[in-house]
Amino acid sequence: EPEHAAAQILNNLAAQQEDGLVPGCIWMRDESPSWSTDSGHPPVWPVAVDEYTALHGTDELIQMCYEPLIRQIGWFERFRRAEGTGFFYTDILNRTWESGVDEGVRFDRAQPGPFACIDATSHVYALYATAAEWAPVVGHDPRPHRQQANQLCSFLQNELFDPASGFFYDIWAVRDPAMRHLCFEGMWPLVVGAATPDQARRVIDEHLLNPERFFTAHPICTVAHGDPGFELRMWRGPTWNSMTYWAARGCLRYGRVDAALKLVERALDASATQFERTGTIWEFYHPHGGDPRAVRRKPHTRYDAPCPDYLGHNPLIAMARIYDAAHQNGG
Repeated sequence: EPEHAAAQILNNLAAQQEDGLVPGCIWMRDESPSWSTDSGHPPVWPVAVDEYTALHGTDELIQMCYEPLIRQIGWFERFRRAEGTGFFYTDILNRTWESGVDEGVRFDRAQPGPFACIDATSHVYALYATAAEWAPVVGHDPRPHRQQANQLCSFLQNELFDPASGFFYDIWAVRDPAMRHLCFEGMWPLVVGAATPDQARRVIDEHLLNPERFFTAHPICTVAHGDPGFELRMWRGPTWNSMTYWAARGCLRYGRVDAALKLVERALDASATQFERTGTIWEFYHPHGGDPRAVRRKPHTRYDAPCPDYLGHNPLIAMARIYDAAHQNGG
């Protein structure tokens, strides 16, 4: 339903504040909605705009979304610029999980500070790159945005990648190997196109398709199987199909149709198996193919199991389209 998708994008951006913040969550409780006024969530909405534009064959939505994009970039530049180079999410400051990865293992021992996060830096790179692509559509000069994207790209490739392990990390983990965990967030430079071809190859072959890392019975697990931080609790090991979808898109960006096909095929099969067993779509899944109800969510709260009937993190139709396209292209 492309028109519905476009309306939802605009509905989301209608909540954007004057300072450029797009609220991460809007809670529809009682009679009045509420939302955070000082934190957001990863700004991946421009991908949906591009998908709509490619399908619909018109630049109309880009023309409506360019200004909100520039305003959101401004918000990141004013409030989320890291020490030195890069960008951060407030997870590193106060553990409020602006990244969307609640209780992420990356921050267990990290010292608070405005330090470059691999996900935030990759996401802002994508904002700059998108602004450069959209600027000519609205008659603006793309060169300043392209320059900013190139600077972040160089930082990601040269400062946030560890050649020894072939993976991307937050800056504090690059500098101190004792702080490292193999978390799915390290795939984001691949997803947004900031990795070099060789870096992308290593992330895909040594990690995303590695059964000892992320290629579990239901891929991809959020923390690599075998990492000391892996556990069957929410973002610390279980599988979210939305993240598998992003991983597959990253593979396709670098021409790895074979890898994308393996990821979505296994994830779709595992999701179908659990649907047959339980009659529902789950918020997240057991990475080894077990019953989703055996996976914990937040043990310190009353919400300690994956939510049922949860489509928000299950882009199954989009994953099926990747599967079909991969087969049509000889994958």
